[in-house]
Amino acid sequence: MIALTLAEVAAAVGGTLAGADPDVLVTAPVEVDSRKVLPGGLFAAFVGENVDGHDYAATAMAAGAVAVLASRPVDGPAVRVDSVVDALGKLARAVVGRADATVVALTGSAGKTSTKDLIAQLLQRLGDTVYPPGSLNNEIGHPMTALRVEDATRHLVLEMGARHKGDIEYLTSITPPRIGVVLNVGTAHVGEFGSQEAIAEAKGELVEALPADGVAVLNADDRLVRAMAARTKARVVFFGESPDAGVRAQDVRLDATGRPSFTLITPAGSAPVQLRLYGEHHVSNALAAAAVATELGMTVDDTAEALNEAGALSRWRMEVVDRADGVTVVNDAYNANPDSMRAALRALVSMGGRGPERRRTWAVLGEMRELGEDSLAEHDAIGRLAVRLDVTKLVAVGGREAACMELGARNEGSWGEESVLVSDADAAVELLRSQLRPGDVVLVKASRSVGLEKVAEAILADGAAR
Repeated sequence: MIALTLAEVAAAVGGTLAGADPDVLVTAPVEVDSRKVLPGGLFAAFVGENVDGHDYAATAMAAGAVAVLASRPVDGPAVRVDSVVDALGKLARAVVGRADATVVALTGSAGKTSTKDLIAQLLQRLGDTVYPPGSLNNEIGHPMTALRVEDATRHLVLEMGARHKGDIEYLTSITPPRIGVVLNVGTAHVGEFGSQEAIAEAKGELVEALPADGVAVLNADDRLVRAMAARTKARVVFFGESPDAGVRAQDVRLDATGRPSFTLITPAGSAPVQLRLYGEHHVSNALAAAAVATELGMTVDDTAEALNEAGALSRWRMEVVDRADGVTVVNDAYNANPDSMRAALRALVSMGGRGPERRRTWAVLGEMRELGEDSLAEHDAIGRLAVRLDVTKLVAVGGREAACMELGARNEGSWGEESVLVSDADAAVELLRSQLRPGDVVLVKASRSVGLEKVAEAILADGAAR
């Protein structure tokens, strides 16, 4: 973090000092976990559903925190505020305002974290780049990431999530972006928003926040994203496979393991790309990253080289591991919505291959949450898609929605015993242990709250024990 005195911190957040020396410098990161506090840091006493950070103020001070950002009295130096969450946002806004960093923000219904990771890996070649681990994209994780910028930081890459109208507008007020990327508008969180059009309205708050000298990087292949060009005063760059996209992919192919290659086309030239990531859906993510990198001065050849070398930085997102016996486990259990579920199934089938050497493919799928009144229909559609793609076996895990998924598979034309409903992760593990064969490919995917990552971890541990 850029060093600030406690007096400057208090001024930035509209707080008051309590028992604190105004001239003391905060020189280490702001933390909400007292176990992560470093000497010279600031401890933010966030009040959660189960834990009150104020109870850990003494622990943070003992670890070297110079003060506590607090909403009630604590035993030690403090910056007192009405709301610690609001104060984090205000402090992040002040720190980012002092930094000479280009803020790149992205949003979308699917692919945010993977694309953020790609953009970060490309921009690191151009200079010091700060980005969040995983998907810290809400009112707490977002400012916590922004507070990591330092004087040497050249790029701040952030993803922005939205559960309600106004969420992205708030996040952009903390970190005003110069480049804004919108990947897609799907059905994730349609239960809260009511329709895809309402989701598009919320996602478009990002492009509305861009300055006139900024850049809106928009997916030309998504009609709702393309329409956002009319909502921004920034210059618009389209990416995609559409012929009119300025940054586009031609000759997209998948290798035998499901990794895509393509020719990257930009206004400055073209270059071949062979991704290390699995699934054709990563082509769109790579194009978005390429559009950002080339806008910030990276040559086409360097962009292609960086894409060729980029890997998956975040856990449980198409994380591919081969067991010693030849079973391949694809852990994509971090989250799920209809769009990402379809993409993952297509990647699974590609990894299985074709012809006489085709490998057996398993889709172990849990429920997709927050789909509102469309939930049963969406789960039915995923089950039917598994049949159409000729997945070898569908294992639906969970309750009513999972049952609807499995019923959709059977109604589509399945398969005898080739689709099955199990109650929970333990039952799925038991089934896999009894039926997996060397060479099989297993996809594990569900909404994060389902906890299906336990299935992937268990069968990987089985492989390690062999």
